[in-house]
Amino acid sequence: MAGKPKLHYFDGRGRMESIRWLLAAAGVEFEEKFIKTAEDLEMLRNDGSLMFQQVPMVEIDGMKLVQTRAILNYIATKYNLNGKDMKERALIEMYAEGVADLNEMIMLLPFCPPDQKDTKIALTKDKTTNRYFSAFEKVLKSHGQDYLVGNRLSRADIHLVELLYCVEELDPSLISNFPLLKALKTRISNLPTVKKFLQPGSQRKPPVDEKGLEEARKIFKF
Repeated sequence: MAGKPKLHYFDGRGRMESIRWLLAAAGVEFEEKFIKTAEDLEMLRNDGSLMFQQVPMVEIDGMKLVQTRAILNYIATKYNLNGKDMKERALIEMYAEGVADLNEMIMLLPFCPPDQKDTKIALTKDKTTNRYFSAFEKVLKSHGQDYLVGNRLSRADIHLVELLYCVEELDPSLISNFPLLKALKTRISNLPTVKKFLQPGSQRKPPVDEKGLEEARKIFKF
């Protein structure tokens, strides 16, 4: 019997959080090996574990997978969250890429220079509602189904709901004019596996704070 997937990253959200969300939603228990120092990261690089010298890295099914999208695709396919055919997979990947674009903007806000932060936040909020939320609301309205693709749960739904929680932390009013997105968030949040992940004490990580930023800077030297 294969062991639990092992996640190698620092103790924060970053590019590993969507992987945590997807594994949790699939009901998969996983272990985490936190990178706490620059030396920890260097050890992984030196022992050949990191193909491109960077994390996240996930040990799963005898492989050491890197590159976030490759990891997500593997997990989604393994646990039947990647559509039933090529057309569904294409839609799921398209929606997931849109989510990733906005998530990247939000993820980088804490690293923004203070004199640019207000402008970046305003731009992010504008794109959230006028580019991304409006597009996903339109998808849900177009077919009237409970999920984004094929009327069944896929990684696109999980990634989008993770994003909705991140946006809520930025400004909870941004979702107010999107009733179908709010309904999707409630629906996915009530799935037993996701509900468990949203509880205090789970492996879900909190928003980054100054301490977390400083730890990340020390590890990744930026």
